[in-house]
Amino acid sequence: MDAYFLTDIGQVRSHNEDAGGLFYNEGYQLLAVVADGMGGHKAGDVASSIATSSLHNKWKFTPTISTPEAAETWLEEAVRHVNSEIYEYASQHEDCHGMGTTIVAAICTEDYVSVAHIGDSRCYMHVNSELKQITEDHSLVNELVRTGQISPQDAKHHPRKNVLIKALGTERAVDMDVRTITWEYQHKLLLCSDGLSNKLTDDEIGSFLTEPVQVQEKVEKLIQVANKRGGEDNISIAIVERETEREAGDVSC
Repeated sequence: MDAYFLTDIGQVRSHNEDAGGLFYNEGYQLLAVVADGMGGHKAGDVASSIATSSLHNKWKFTPTISTPEAAETWLEEAVRHVNSEIYEYASQHEDCHGMGTTIVAAICTEDYVSVAHIGDSRCYMHVNSELKQITEDHSLVNELVRTGQISPQDAKHHPRKNVLIKALGTERAVDMDVRTITWEYQHKLLLCSDGLSNKLTDDEIGSFLTEPVQVQEKVEKLIQVANKRGGEDNISIAIVERETEREAGDVSC
């Protein structure tokens, strides 16, 4: 696998409330994370940082995960633990009251990818020249689209586009979406904050993923385009490419 993560402050914000990274467990399996923090002066930084560092610290001591069921269980337990950490931290620090973060986290093995998410940071899979959104935004606007109250076109310019109906750390308990998908040789996974998805269409993102360049350059080009189009938000991207064919006996990355 080839993978790269990068976060960028953008062109307008005074600080970066995004966090994330690429982390490996004891079996050298990959966990990709993107978190987009929110809530008060720099409190978003705290929430996204807690989420990322907590998942990293738990993952690096995790032995090889061999089944999708085990991967999903790990994600559910880890994300709930992070939710409690953020909630308790906010309750003990007045300047952080109400803080929270989106989270999208993917465990990548040679056979499957297990994804957990809360909020509007997204996971995409690029398969056979088609970009498919794996996650569904936990946002007010997406709920309006889902229930037929507004059109997808209206959603792009809705004044409450950034309002979330679910976030990590804002409540004592949290529900998340968790799913597992299979992937094969030359499939590509992309995780991002809305600083990217609000600036590029799915077709545009897909076109960058098909370019014959290194994964680092793909990430950097996507961030450059988002910044050229205003860069009003922080931008975070992780791309993981399954670029080798599976050999007999291989069960993990």
